[in-house]
Amino acid sequence: MNKPLILTALLLAGCGNNPPVPDWQMTAHSSIDRANAAYMEGNARVEAAEYQRARSALASTGKVDLIIRAELIRCAARVASLVFEDCAGYDKLAQDASPADRAYAAYLAGRPSSAADVALLPTQHQAVASASSDAAAASAAQAITDPLSKLVASGVLLRTGRASPSVLADAVDTASAQGWRRPLLAWLGVQAMRADQAGDSTEAQRIRRRIALITN
Repeated sequence: MNKPLILTALLLAGCGNNPPVPDWQMTAHSSIDRANAAYMEGNARVEAAEYQRARSALASTGKVDLIIRAELIRCAARVASLVFEDCAGYDKLAQDASPADRAYAAYLAGRPSSAADVALLPTQHQAVASASSDAAAASAAQAITDPLSKLVASGVLLRTGRASPSVLADAVDTASAQGWRRPLLAWLGVQAMRADQAGDSTEAQRIRRRIALITN
């Protein structure tokens, strides 16, 4: 699964793919793809422009559920990059969110989920959200094959204090393999901090040399 968060399922579910495809749908789909790519590369200007283009296209339908899903996709990219902030765009529309969208928003925020809410999450996140131990949660996150979904799950685990060293290492490897500068630097920064806390100055210095290589 190469599309971020399986966009056609999460954003355009129920819209259908029979030709002719509406212009708004093509614009929203391609713009959100480009916005996510720009964000992962660390290009905030392009990300903002592409996202606004996508949101305008979605607004033309008058369907608040589509805009809500776009906001959640945007917030998920931030969780993947360890930017733990309120999902402000979603919050403004939350009163009109579906139970599934509310469950996903709570998951991204690191809030506890009931069994009923877990069942409403995207399939790849259900095992992470329902894991009974940190080890099980780590295994569930590492089993996710979609790179962005894996980083989102790993970010949720870090946000909730459940990210083991293996989760961090897997997230670094995933971001590195994709060439995603922003999350790679964020996850390396956490690794360096943990090495400092463990008193492993050699490892901390090695990680910071890697960070310097990326930033230069």
